[in-house]
Amino acid sequence: MSKITIEDLEVFYRVGVTEQERTRPQRLLLTLEIELDLAPAARSDDLRDTIDYHALAHDLLAFGQQRAWNLVEKVATDVAELILTRYSPWSVGVTVKKFALPQARCVAVSLALPSGPELNRAALIPRATRSPTG
Repeated sequence: MSKITIEDLEVFYRVGVTEQERTRPQRLLLTLEIELDLAPAARSDDLRDTIDYHALAHDLLAFGQQRAWNLVEKVATDVAELILTRYSPWSVGVTVKKFALPQARCVAVSLALPSGPELNRAALIPRATRSPTG
């Protein structure tokens, strides 16, 4: 398995359950694990044979402009779908860290999506810790 990892990319997106929480962009950290075949790039030493992670980071920094989300689960899903659509990797894993609880370092939501027809977005369930009440 080959992958490109971008760890803790700092972005500022409007995300929160309340309207007040969404009035200003909040600092989030994105970690991305992008699976793809790196062999062509390793042989050619040509950026066109891989994912340009500089361009990807630029896309993600701009992605939150003119958008707002209620849940970090939706942010993670939208980021994953952007990467799958624009960069065509085999699969992508996304972790979104939000700094919402003063008693915790962060709250994180992680999910993984494959590319191609096996992806059933309607059945997508983010990997997040849920409380016993739901």
